Amino acid sequence: MFGRTGLLVSELSLGTMTFGISQWGGIGGVDQAGADQLVRCALDAGVNLLDTADVYSGGQSEEMTGTALRNLGIARQDVLVATKTFGQASDAPNDRGASRAHIIDSLHASLKRMQLDHVDLYQLHGFDPLTPIEESLRALDHLVRQGAVRYIGVSNWAAWQIAQAMGMTERLGLAPLASVQAYYSLAGREIEHEIAPFLAATGLGLVCWSPLAGGMLSGKFDRDTEGNDSSRRATVPFPPVDVDRTYDLIDELRTIARSHGASVPQVALAWLLHREIVSTVLLGAKRVDQLEDNLGATAIELSQADLDRLETASKLAPVYPQWMQSIFDGGRGEQIAALGQRSRR
Repeated sequence: MFGRTGLLVSELSLGTMTFGISQWGGIGGVDQAGADQLVRCALDAGVNLLDTADVYSGGQSEEMTGTALRNLGIARQDVLVATKTFGQASDAPNDRGASRAHIIDSLHASLKRMQLDHVDLYQLHGFDPLTPIEESLRALDHLVRQGAVRYIGVSNWAAWQIAQAMGMTERLGLAPLASVQAYYSLAGREIEHEIAPFLAATGLGLVCWSPLAGGMLSGKFDRDTEGNDSSRRATVPFPPVDVDRTYDLIDELRTIARSHGASVPQVALAWLLHREIVSTVLLGAKRVDQLEDNLGATAIELSQADLDRLETASKLAPVYPQWMQSIFDGGRGEQIAALGQRSRR
């Protein structure tokens, strides 16, 4: 299930940020033939969600995603298409952000590029400090009522911002949020401070982007390769990671991968698939062999010992108020334990 909706989404999905010539260094580069192959490989493996955005490769990613679906003869009802708006699409002052004008104009432009009549998930790619949240939500609700959008979500928002938006949709009777797209990986667990607990409490879906930390967990890197990096992380070190801590983590991943006869990225992805709050994990690839390897993560069943080792290697230091709550719970922990023991008798 996708959050609190009745939508069924595959546990792994295909991100198409690599399609086209990216404005962000070596992230893109996949041509149309390559895009067709990647989409075919993903769909054949059971993936049913493709995720793109209006700013990826200046709109090329959306164009190529739509073209791939047509080239492959994919029936519209057999695939879910997600895109996003918010980023600067041109030099025009209103061609960015989450105003009503930009949201509606962007959606129509995205549909034209993809040659579709609707998108299944439309997401605000970032939080707009200039536009009132109510204006953004009313614009999204308008698109849902028109039938141009099926579900709405947000990406890269703080927990308090998501909470404010949810409160407004409920109070005003607007289309509810279905999901949050956020960065989450073994090398980047910051969402566990506030966002993840909020999602667990509300039931919103979680779409994970950059699950391999921008290639850092691809199996290509360790301390011996430092300084010899010819990948895109050499020019675009994104998302940022604590390098020394991540090298320690990679050592554990290699050990666990060997025990399972698996690859390092498969284990890193399998860890995410073991997290209850995760709805789907976005895979980004430039080659079919990379994608096929990543798709193999669904066959990896990590033991509790594996999970404990990865927890130790990757766990973040607690921040306030979490560390205070873990110290001082007013005796509630003992009461919960006692109630649990009674319920089992």
